[in-house]
Amino acid sequence: MNDEFSISNVSTLSKWRRPEALLILMAIALPLAFSVWSALLNNFVVEIIRFDGLDIGLLHTIREIPGFLAVGVISILLFFREQTLALLMLCVLGLATAVTAWFPFLSGILTITLLSSIGFHFFETVNQSLQLQWFSKKEAPRKLGKLMAIGSAATLIAYTFLVLGWDKLNLSFNSAYMIAGFSCFSLAVLGYLIFPNFEAPIPQTKKMVLRKRYWLYYLLQFMSGARRQIFVVFAGFMMVERFGLDVQQLTTIYLINLMFNIALAPLLGRAVARYGERKALAIEYFGLSLVFFAYGGIYLFGWGVFIATLLYLLDHLFFALALAIKTYFQKIADPQDIAATAAVAFTINHIAAIFLPLGLGFLWLASPFLVFCTAGTLSFISFALALLIPRQPVKGNETIFCAPKY
Repeated sequence: MNDEFSISNVSTLSKWRRPEALLILMAIALPLAFSVWSALLNNFVVEIIRFDGLDIGLLHTIREIPGFLAVGVISILLFFREQTLALLMLCVLGLATAVTAWFPFLSGILTITLLSSIGFHFFETVNQSLQLQWFSKKEAPRKLGKLMAIGSAATLIAYTFLVLGWDKLNLSFNSAYMIAGFSCFSLAVLGYLIFPNFEAPIPQTKKMVLRKRYWLYYLLQFMSGARRQIFVVFAGFMMVERFGLDVQQLTTIYLINLMFNIALAPLLGRAVARYGERKALAIEYFGLSLVFFAYGGIYLFGWGVFIATLLYLLDHLFFALALAIKTYFQKIADPQDIAATAAVAFTINHIAAIFLPLGLGFLWLASPFLVFCTAGTLSFISFALALLIPRQPVKGNETIFCAPKY
C-alpha cells in the first residue's frame, strides 16, 4: 500500500481499489471475527467456565474499557494514517479472536477479551471517521445502509457456518474461533496490500475536540452506549440462562435476524435520507423502549422463548436506524472535526459501559426484570432527546433551540 490518491481523484482507479471497496472489505472482515466471538461467547462462558450473571457483567465491563479509551486514538493518529490504523486493529481483533478458546478460565478470558476489544473499538472509531469523510452528505445514509447490509451478509455466512458445521464438521469452540479469527486477519492483510492510501480533501484535526454546539450529539451517543450495553450483555445471556438454548439454537435466531437486516438495512438507509434523522431516531428509541419493557415482561408474566425471540428480532431492527446518529453529526460538523470527534464520541458512548455491566450484573442476581426496565427507561429518555433534533440539521442549526441560518 504505497500509492497515494486523493478522494477527489479515485475515479481513475479500478472500482475494486476505490475507497468504497475498502470499506466493503472491512465491513466483511469485522463480523467474521466479532460475530463468531459473540455468538459463541455465552455458551462458552456458561458451559466451559461456569459464569453467572455477575461474571458476565465483569467480562463486559472489561470489554468496554478500550471503548472508553477510544479518545486515545487521536494521539495514535499522530503516527499512523487512519486507514493503516483501521487495518492494523482488524489484525489485532482477528488474532485475539483466534486464540480465545485457549484461555478457559476467568483471568484468561478477561485478558484475551481486553485485547480483542482494543482491536474492535479502535477499528470502529477510525472506521466511522473514514465513512463520514469518504461519503458525501447526500450519499451517506444510503451507502451506510448498504455497508450495514454487507456486514449482515458476512455475519450470516459466519452464523451459517456455525449452525451447519457445528455437528457436521465436528466444530469445537477452539476450531470455530480460530477459523473466524484468521479469516478476519487475512482480509485485513489483503486490504493493506492491495489498496492505496486515500487522502481526504480536508486534513483532520489531530487533537481532542469538544464543542458546545455538539452537545446533543454527545448526549445521544452516551444514551446509545448505555442502552446497547444492557442489550449486548443481558439479552443473549437471558436466552441461554433462562431458556437453555444451545449454540445451534441461539445462532439460528441470529441467522433469522440477519436475513431481516440484509433485506431492510438499505431500505432503512434510504428512509433516513428521505424522512430525516429526527423521525428515524424517534421511531428507533420509542420502539426500543417498548421492546425493553417487554423483555421485563418475560420475567413478570412468564412469557416463553417465542416471545423472547420475537423481541430480539425487533430489537435488532430498531437498532439498525442508529446510522442516523452518524449522518446527523455529519450534517452539523466542521469537516476537519470528524476524526477527532469520532474518537471523543466513541469514548462518550462507552462511559456507561464501564459501570453498567458490572452494576447491572449485581442487579440481575436480584431481579432481571429491573435490568430490562432500566433499559426501557433509558430508551424513552433517548426518544425525548431525538425530538430536539431539527428537521433540517446543519451547522448553526444543531438543535431545535437554535435560530435557523437559512
